[in-house]
Amino acid sequence: MIEQGYDTALPPDAILYAALLARDSAWEGRAFVGVTSTGIFCRLTCPARNPRPENCRFFPTPAAALAAGFRACKRCHPLAPEALADPLVRALLAALDADLKAGPEARWTEARVVEAGFDPSTVRRVFRRHFGVTFLDLARQRRLGAGLKTLAAGGKVIEAQLEAGFESPSAFRAAFARMAGVAPGALARDALLRADWLETPLGPMIAVADARALHLLEFVGRKALPAEVRRLHAAAKGSLGVGTLPPHDQIARELAAYFEGRSASFTVPLAQQGTPFTRRVWQALCEIPAGQTRSYSQLAQAIGRPEAVRAVARANGANQIALIVPCHRVIGADGALTGYGGGLWRKQRLIDLEQQFAPAPA
Repeated sequence: MIEQGYDTALPPDAILYAALLARDSAWEGRAFVGVTSTGIFCRLTCPARNPRPENCRFFPTPAAALAAGFRACKRCHPLAPEALADPLVRALLAALDADLKAGPEARWTEARVVEAGFDPSTVRRVFRRHFGVTFLDLARQRRLGAGLKTLAAGGKVIEAQLEAGFESPSAFRAAFARMAGVAPGALARDALLRADWLETPLGPMIAVADARALHLLEFVGRKALPAEVRRLHAAAKGSLGVGTLPPHDQIARELAAYFEGRSASFTVPLAQQGTPFTRRVWQALCEIPAGQTRSYSQLAQAIGRPEAVRAVARANGANQIALIVPCHRVIGADGALTGYGGGLWRKQRLIDLEQQFAPAPA
């Protein structure tokens, strides 16, 4: 018999052992296996030879495995973020950071990836698995972020274009429009709503706020982001620009505390548009404690509508204030990860990060 793990919130060990055999990435960051015959604990995706079921113990966090006396595996590096355990990812992210510091002249193409000694198809596959986008897409997002900061500081579109490293204004406008759904020239000065670019350990986010409340907080690259920005642009009758307002400063501080593990509490005022049912679902999401998860059916029961599971799922997907309204805390009834607009890899990281905010098990 497989020995029972420490956390009763984990599914039966038979499910986790099947995930281990399949090297199922859906459990990445949410379950770890300790092998009693070696004294080592691993990710469920570890490429090492599969242990026998009677030698397995499952844990919800690396800390629980360490507390039980297991050592971290040197092949899958369970104490490091999964992406950074890959030497290819580490090397390219370091090169990208160096280029951004050097200036906008440094740009990445497939030819340059080859010159750096990497196979482009392998790089595409690895970055899509870890980040949901290709390496070249990630490099473009970083450049767009530099351009948006120039606009926010009052610079002209041509200055933003040069800061972002694009060869022509039309190329910058097209890239910006694809990302945010609004052309740079359509952004108003002294606008009612303003967008700001926020860097986080899980990638850049865009925050849109007025002088009193936050209207949108989304990861760059989310497919719904352009449509969400267009709706805000229309609701504000074109009064959408770039820059910072008090809610931007507050959410930047609160996100820093969150990612540094100091606090999972967000107090920035929110401006949410939706039906009474949708807002009730969002309220129920905010009532899920950090470090815990719920299924869609549990969420439907919590709002007194157990028959409305699909409607609850739609409301969950309509949320446009990520992290603060924690739709990432909703998982499948079987404990597996389900769709997340910011990418399943981010959902895995957020659930793993929030384990430090969970109460210690008795």
